[in-house]
Amino acid sequence: MFKVSCHSLMPCPNPNLLQPRASLVVQKKGIGKMHGRCTKVARNPNMERLRNNYLFPEISMREMEHIKKYPNAEVISLGIGDTTAPIPDIIASAMSDYARSLSTPEGYSGYGAEQGNQALRQAIAQAFYGDLAVKGTEVFVSDGSQCDISRIQLLLGSEMTIAVQDPSFPAYIDSSVIIGQAGDFHPKTGKFRNIEYMKCGPQNHFFPDLWNTPRTDIIFFCSPNNPTGHAASREQLELLVEFASENGSIIVYDTAYAAYITDGSPRSIYEIPGAREVAIEVSSFSKSAGFTGVRLGWTVVPDELLYSNGFPVVNDFNRIICTCFNGASNIAQAGGLACLSPEGVSARRSVVDYYKENAQILLDTFSYLGLKAYGGVNAPYVWVHFPGLRSWDVFSEILGKTDIITVPGSGFGPGGEEFIRVTAFGHRETILEASTRLKSLFL
Repeated sequence: MFKVSCHSLMPCPNPNLLQPRASLVVQKKGIGKMHGRCTKVARNPNMERLRNNYLFPEISMREMEHIKKYPNAEVISLGIGDTTAPIPDIIASAMSDYARSLSTPEGYSGYGAEQGNQALRQAIAQAFYGDLAVKGTEVFVSDGSQCDISRIQLLLGSEMTIAVQDPSFPAYIDSSVIIGQAGDFHPKTGKFRNIEYMKCGPQNHFFPDLWNTPRTDIIFFCSPNNPTGHAASREQLELLVEFASENGSIIVYDTAYAAYITDGSPRSIYEIPGAREVAIEVSSFSKSAGFTGVRLGWTVVPDELLYSNGFPVVNDFNRIICTCFNGASNIAQAGGLACLSPEGVSARRSVVDYYKENAQILLDTFSYLGLKAYGGVNAPYVWVHFPGLRSWDVFSEILGKTDIITVPGSGFGPGGEEFIRVTAFGHRETILEASTRLKSLFL
């Protein structure tokens, strides 16, 4: 059984008050002394509202501090969701061949279409959306779904009201703060004013009580969810689309982990009738093809999605893309086409299956320890509950005694307190070693 108590946990600063270390130095020494003469340009007040250091750099900083303190430690990272399996050869070879062709007069190409290679746009529409009526012209190829989230925020503007799952991927909230949609941060609640936090935990089957949720203009929704790993059922998504339709809201639907769904849950919001009138969908090759460093994703904006004045949203998103983006790398797009070939699909499926086996090992480990864990079935994340304990304290205890990096659940919002997220992205021997270390700590 889990033996760690609140009294044995190492102290951790309040995560709601974390500040970048450089900022603390500036406050002590004075800006003028560090940087010379100040300009007359005021700092963006929205940046001042970002109370937390961004979650993942904060974790990396703590990892570096741990390594500095224990230089001989063999640290295992089950934290940041970065893939570890090599890119399948069929896909890497396509990018390599394209890159080599750039050295020839016949193969060289410069700027491509900002919206993406037309062949790739059409291939994405056919491969991921089949008979869901998504057209290639509605698909915008990008350098990743996280980048597209910020472009969508730029599209929507600062006057929009938003709702997010709680817990949820922190980029939704941070981008909302930066664009000016949020108000001040409340340390006691761990929430920003003007953002509606939709509680999604085990007590409500990881799906919000929509009918007691105030109307907002935009609803950010991720399925399978990062961090909980929950994939929304068809019935749940029907409720979400109905709720958005009745309220005249737009859903920004993140399907970055859709390739991991195996239980029949929808892989796209457009499987739900009426979704084309209320939803934008973002997705990525990162977690199925190992493209976390290659950077390739896409956003779908249906022609039927309209503003209140009847103007098509797709027209404005196209303008945003043409103004703020020069298009995804031609080399990466060659890899994207290879991902969608029959051989590429088979190779990506093997990679996904490998990570899913890792997730099962982790689920079995936490079950053996008597800890309640969620996710890991339709997603590469396991969401582990430590009742009554602060998530940063659990993070520190595990790191200090096992040299394992996890992610504190409170970094994903107040609804993540008492949880940690553990990733299945790792080499098999690393996952097995982590299982052994966890058992030695908690038994």
